[in-house]
Amino acid sequence: MKLLRLLLTCAGLLTIFTLTLASSEAAYHSFFYGGDTTACNPSTTDDLIPVRREVYDDGRIFDISHRYNPYMPSWGSEDGLGQFLWLPASMKNGSLANNSEMKLPTHTGTHVDAPGHVFDHYFDAGFDVDTLDLKVLNGLALLVDVPRDKNITAEVMKSLNIPKGVRRVLFRTLNTDRRLMYKKEFDTSYVGFMKDGAQWLVENTDIKLVGIDYLSVAAFADLIPSHLVFLEGREIILVEGLKLDDIQPGIYTVHCLPLRLLGAEGSPIRCILIK
Repeated sequence: MKLLRLLLTCAGLLTIFTLTLASSEAAYHSFFYGGDTTACNPSTTDDLIPVRREVYDDGRIFDISHRYNPYMPSWGSEDGLGQFLWLPASMKNGSLANNSEMKLPTHTGTHVDAPGHVFDHYFDAGFDVDTLDLKVLNGLALLVDVPRDKNITAEVMKSLNIPKGVRRVLFRTLNTDRRLMYKKEFDTSYVGFMKDGAQWLVENTDIKLVGIDYLSVAAFADLIPSHLVFLEGREIILVEGLKLDDIQPGIYTVHCLPLRLLGAEGSPIRCILIK
């Protein structure tokens, strides 16, 4: 009798839940917006608990992309990214399959910049993320720690002593120590490149991939000038918002793959490091 009452209660709850989701603006069920429905789901067992990893293959592969969530920082926002996933077609409201919709700025989370980001004539000419060189985005990379007390200036670049021939460098800064990518409020005090640091890198190194641990490689005070220096030659690719926690400095193989968004000057990107 208790089992029958439980089943009837669950059936009633699911009916109400289904009616609530019936509109095309159905709320997206996620770990951030949904509730606990496991009590009324007989198929939910310990075997169905998803495992979310940061490191794979016994410590050989590091995921250096941030997980997209409503509370991650978004450029200029005090409230974070907010809801970016919706479930207009849900099996719970009678659809044959679950089909989500996503809407977010292309320069959110771990992402890549194309030349059209700050050069309008490049944008009009079609220098979008689909034109970026995958050879630059994949290969040997150097992870370096930047002095924690300043932005990346020409003086800082000189002090890092990055050898000629190194083509990909990931710069870990105070941003990682401050865990800025885990705070929803956009913070203009993040560490980035000053114009003279960007100029020194372009003129004195062979670096073609520049990666950094916040939403912009350029310090807020030199936001556009530094971007212009990096992207004017269309040879350097900027990867921003990297997750570089708890990884030893040194040489790795990096793999970064942006979406093929025709006409877009930026794209979310999945990056991994391999020992």
